[in-house]
Amino acid sequence: MIGKISGRLEYRAADHVLIDVGGVGYIVYVSERTMSALPGTGEAVSLYTDLLVREDLLQLFGFPSLIEKEWHRLLMSVQGIGAKAATAILGTLGPEGVGRAITLGDWAALKAAPGVGPKTAQRLVMELKDKAPGVMAMGGSLPDALEGPAPEVPEVIEPNKPAVKPVATPPAASQAEALSALSNLGYGPSEAAQAVAQAASDAPDAATPELIRAALKLLAPKG
Repeated sequence: MIGKISGRLEYRAADHVLIDVGGVGYIVYVSERTMSALPGTGEAVSLYTDLLVREDLLQLFGFPSLIEKEWHRLLMSVQGIGAKAATAILGTLGPEGVGRAITLGDWAALKAAPGVGPKTAQRLVMELKDKAPGVMAMGGSLPDALEGPAPEVPEVIEPNKPAVKPVATPPAASQAEALSALSNLGYGPSEAAQAVAQAASDAPDAATPELIRAALKLLAPKG
């Protein structure tokens, strides 16, 4: 299994890139969102990857963060959602957007992705609503978007080249930490995830304390 690739970006196509790793070129399929965040041709790049194996086909799909890779796998567990459809959904909504849409039952948001019809979007919500909180909670423990100091390019790649340029996506740590806090207060995974998702939807840039306060207000008894 190829879980991560660090190398030099050779060229871009409509839905994939070629990354040179020590003289070996790897074709990696990526979403439009990821494509737009990649560095220029000839520059160093690093992506987490997932290998799709079929009888007559091997395809690598690339992600800027492990949380996005986990969402890709979960989306593909639904009948009718292949690797490219899952990539399109993530490219349209991003990992945080996918989590909010599924948790809040917003199948119309999922339908906005190319190739996803109303029935498929509704099936995504129905089948994944109980699994979504688990992936959302992983956001605080998984490396996000290869942020921080750029990893070194392996020695098999030509020396004295620029350091690998990370690809950035929005962090999921605040939502994960808010979920953990609500769970510690005794709220169930589903209701906590719904409240955090709604709070994050209302204030996308909110830090953990603000998310917790907003979620608690949503969970407070009405009347």
